[in-house]
Order: sequence, then C-alpha cells, then structure tokens
Amino acid sequence: MTRKLFINASIFTPADRGRPLSGKEQGEIQVFPEGAVLVRDGMIEAVGPADEVLEAAAGKEIMMEIDCGGGCMIPGFVDPHTHMCFAARRENEFSMRLRGASYMEIHNAGGGILSSVNAVKDASEEDLYRVTLENAMSALALGTTTVEIKSGYGLDTGSELKMLRVIERIGRETPLDVVATFMGAHAIPKEFKSDPDAYVELVIREMIPAVKDQAIAEFIDVFCEEGVFTPEQSRKIMEAGKLAGLTPKIHADEVVDTGGAAIAAQVRSISAEHLLAANPENLRAMASAGTIANLLPGTAYSLRKPYADARRMIELGVPVALATDCNPGSCFTESMPFTFGLAVMMMNMSPEEALVASTLNSAYSINMARVAGSLQVGKQADLLVLDGDSPAIFAYHAGVSPVREVYKLGEYVA
Repeated sequence: MTRKLFINASIFTPADRGRPLSGKEQGEIQVFPEGAVLVRDGMIEAVGPADEVLEAAAGKEIMMEIDCGGGCMIPGFVDPHTHMCFAARRENEFSMRLRGASYMEIHNAGGGILSSVNAVKDASEEDLYRVTLENAMSALALGTTTVEIKSGYGLDTGSELKMLRVIERIGRETPLDVVATFMGAHAIPKEFKSDPDAYVELVIREMIPAVKDQAIAEFIDVFCEEGVFTPEQSRKIMEAGKLAGLTPKIHADEVVDTGGAAIAAQVRSISAEHLLAANPENLRAMASAGTIANLLPGTAYSLRKPYADARRMIELGVPVALATDCNPGSCFTESMPFTFGLAVMMMNMSPEEALVASTLNSAYSINMARVAGSLQVGKQADLLVLDGDSPAIFAYHAGVSPVREVYKLGEYVA
C-alpha cells in the first residue's frame, strides 16, 4: 500500500452526481482554493480543503508529498472522440480545402476517408501502431489521460480488426486508459459505391460478429451524412451493433441536417457527434433521451465551418461534451487544451462549462465516469497541474498548452 499527498493546489473539478451534467448544471464545479489530494494505490482517498485532507492523512504513512506550487489542478482530460489510429497524414488535402475544395468534393474524388483506408490497408500492423503511439503520447503530454479511439479506416473485416488490435495495444502499452470503438460504417468503399446497401449488409452480417468475437471494441459508430450512410442505414447498423452488445454512437449532422440527431435519440445512442447542422427539434429529442452531444470545435476550425450551437444545446438541456476529433484529414489535433480554448472563444461556453464538457461529461459519453472525469474519492488519481490560476487559462493563454504536469493513477507521466 502506497500513499501520496498532493498539496498547495487550487482545485477545480466537476462533482459527479451519477449522471452527465446538463442545462444550468453544465457549468457547476467545485473549487477548493487551498486544496489537497490524498492518493492511495493510484486512487483518490481524500480530496478537498487542505486542512480536511491533512487531517485524513494524519497518522498514515505518506510515501511522497508533491507540492503543486499553488497551481490550478483539474481532472485529466477525457477525449471521447478520436480517429488517431491511422497510417498517413493528409496535409495535401488541407491545402486543397484552403484553395476552395469542399469536404465532400475531396471525399467524392477518392480522397478523404478513402485515402486513409488505402494507407491503412497498405501499412503493416507495426507501422500502424507506431503512428498511433506517436499521436497517443502527444495527447498524453497535452493532458489527456483517457481517450476513445475509433477504427474505420479499414472498411473490410481484416483491416478493421487490425486497427482494433492496435488500439487495444495502445491501452496496454501506454499509461492511457483507451476505449475502442468499431466504425466499419465510416465510409462506403469504392467497390460498393453503386450498391451501398450491400456494404451495410457486410458490416452487419460479417464485421459486427467478427468484432464481437474479437472482444476489443465497446462501442459502434456510424457516419450518418449525405453521400455516406442514410438515417435508415445508420439505424440498421446501430441496432445490429446493440444486439451484439456494442453501445451505439453516431456521427450526426456534420455537413447537412440529415436527421441524424433524431436517430440518435430514437436508438438511445449514448452520444451524437459533431451536430453542426442539427435542428432544435431533434436536439430536444436528444435531451429527452439523455443522449450526450460530443462537440468537436477543432473540426469546424479546420473546415472553416460555423461552430456547433453549444449555447442552444445547453439551453435545451442536452449534456455537452468536448473532443478533439483527432484525425489525419478534417482535424489533425490531439490537443484538448486547444479544443477547450475554441469552445470558450468560438462556441461561447464558459470555462466552467468547458471543464465539465472535457472531463465529466466526456467520461460519461464513453462509459468511463466510474473512474475518470472528476476528482472525487474512489476515482482514479488522474490529474493535471496547470500554469495558471483557473481553467480559464486554456482560452486566455492562446496557442500553447498550460499543462505543466500530468499524473495518471497518481504517477507523474508527462
């Protein structure tokens, strides 16, 4: 049994009430200006005002005392939506977009997701692991301690399973908690372009059973969008995933309003991602269903599109989470500090709302709130020490990461 004591910290954390926070609760956090954390075997044993924590620690053997220098302490970031398992970057497509090509024009020309599919098919499993590891360790250094990673650049059974093996290995061989999502329905392969329903059947009848047997993925995701999967096809895939024990997610209404948010509510998807074009009626349905909105401001930034209407979602009672969408095409960033800053400056979220969105609510959106997302007794001691007085530093000190120290299970990792 080992104990560590973190002292001289100004602690900012959501309070987990057993559900994601929404509406007026979205920005409710606890603040301990002179706080401390007692950690036992990687788990939080006491947290709060320093005098109370020191009293709880009295008479107990403390292996190490860490002075946080009066800095702000927050929970480790939970990034609930990434595609960081890929084999090659697509910087040339970024330049194409700057010259005026649209996301779907690039996609229809064989670029976009299909370009990454070809790269993954050609890459060895070891090369794919090497690139993914680089992305994951960069995210860790920027304060992400729990991360979701999707497959979806395979689009055939063997390649999808290869991606999921790499994702599982990242979780085994790094300090990160890694959650895997199967996304065979990320795009329609060129050989199925004239018969997308046949590919839907392949996903349902071959891929999902194989993914279930492999037992790595916890979630299933689908790209419901004009020119990709229709709402009806998306529902069919999500329902098949549910029957196989996979929890559904959905990329919804990123480019146009296809009604994906409504499908998310009807299927009771744990989250709906993007939602740049979602309409208020369908957002209300999400609020009633308890579906979390995973917002990805880095994607809007990279695509030069209007940002998701976070204020409207909060007003409607939709729990809002934040994620990087780290991927090689539409948003190549593994930085939750950057994502946090964009949410405050471009989506009009308060720093407190953004803190809840990037920790507790994001943990709920990948079923990790039991151990992550807030600094509370019984949860993992995943914590960040910042070079700043409050979480507002992420927006105030623009363009850099104010994350000074990263601790995972109470151990210094970056």
